[in-house]
Amino acid sequence: MIIQQTKLVDCYEIIPDSFHDERGRLIKTFHQDTFAAHHLQTRFVEQYYSTSRKRVLRGLHFQLPPHQHVKLVTCIFGQVVDAVVDLRAGSPTFGQFALFDLHAEKGNMIYVPAGMAHGFYVVSESAVVVNNASTVYSAEHDCGIRWDSVGIPWEDKNPVVSQKDSTLVPFPLFLSPFVYQK
Repeated sequence: MIIQQTKLVDCYEIIPDSFHDERGRLIKTFHQDTFAAHHLQTRFVEQYYSTSRKRVLRGLHFQLPPHQHVKLVTCIFGQVVDAVVDLRAGSPTFGQFALFDLHAEKGNMIYVPAGMAHGFYVVSESAVVVNNASTVYSAEHDCGIRWDSVGIPWEDKNPVVSQKDSTLVPFPLFLSPFVYQK
């Protein structure tokens, strides 16, 4: 398993071990000792997945304190462009975003630290994205910023977006409760 620092502080792309033979493939998506050695969260208390069709954009989502969470995200079917935005005041990468090509065949994952927004756009005919979270979902702490308010160069200027996501606050108007800690 390879854990690579991305351009966003504390956000990592993880390239898992993958084993192929005549039966198919096996991908190791989590290894506690490896995560711990890199000072990454090893306790995930909730897992969920979404199924989406081509041109769907979900995000940019996060949970507010005290229910903020670390997320481990992977695409297990299809392909998505995954986006992460640093919302932590005082972070050297505050307000910046990073894009990742998550592809089921590759098996790569994104480690999204607390205080960052997350979303994705489906480029394949359909996709299944799995999220592991370090806190249980709290509807009253569910939040987000508009998908088109951070300068992300989405390939589709008119994606399929939920009513909820289309009415999220734009990033310039968002008052972040997240504070960067070294």
